[in-house]
Amino acid sequence: MPSPPTVYLESRYRKLVRDLPQTIFFCPECKGDRRRRAACAKCGGRGKLPDDSVQELLGRRLLPAFRARTGKFHGAGREDVDVRMLGRGRPFVFEVVAPRRDGVDLEALRERFHGEEGHRVQIDPFLVVARERVAQLKEAQFDKRYRIGVAFDGPPDPARLAPLEGRVLQVAQRTPQRVVHRRGDLVRERRVTILAARVLEVGEADEAGAAAEFDVETAHGTYVKEWVSGDGGRSPNSLAELLGVAARCVRLDVLEVLD
Repeated sequence: MPSPPTVYLESRYRKLVRDLPQTIFFCPECKGDRRRRAACAKCGGRGKLPDDSVQELLGRRLLPAFRARTGKFHGAGREDVDVRMLGRGRPFVFEVVAPRRDGVDLEALRERFHGEEGHRVQIDPFLVVARERVAQLKEAQFDKRYRIGVAFDGPPDPARLAPLEGRVLQVAQRTPQRVVHRRGDLVRERRVTILAARVLEVGEADEAGAAAEFDVETAHGTYVKEWVSGDGGRSPNSLAELLGVAARCVRLDVLEVLD
């Protein structure tokens, strides 16, 4: 008997909270291994660090609805675990493997999802698509808009801050130190456009310690946090370099994934 056809559901998700990964974030110590995680002090035997992910929140609703055991999450890129995904959201396809039920009311399922998880994650109406859509999303290159909360080691020079708005910067980014252990150590040409820059007033200070906010638009694949700090010289033309003071990203939101 042939296996039921896989169902591919396209949507966009908005992640309204921080510390929620897009997909399962396996513990870096035990790697989620069933035998090793039992004694793992880092994850407490869970095999992963945050208890939830966007992938898991969706899978808990979609897989039982379709009477399927397995699902796969295919995102058009990903944001870091501590970054919110706002605006229209990030495109994704959820692959329901070997469903044993069809005719699922996807809109009713989405409404229930929002009733239970809407304070953390919101999703657009689902669209059933062909398998080829997964490859299209993976291969697509989307520019993005971000809002960055920046902290400084000292006060930035106001005379350097004001002229930044409207600047278009070419950035030759070397693979960041934090990921070079798992990615090729390459230099990639990227673009950063500074849309807005402002110093936060005393009453606007937040728990992250940001002293200023910057809205930027970046080319696909730009490492925004490293552009802010300069990453020890691996990201020249950085915000820290432009302002002449050490800077670091303490809060980051994706405002839009641009089609």
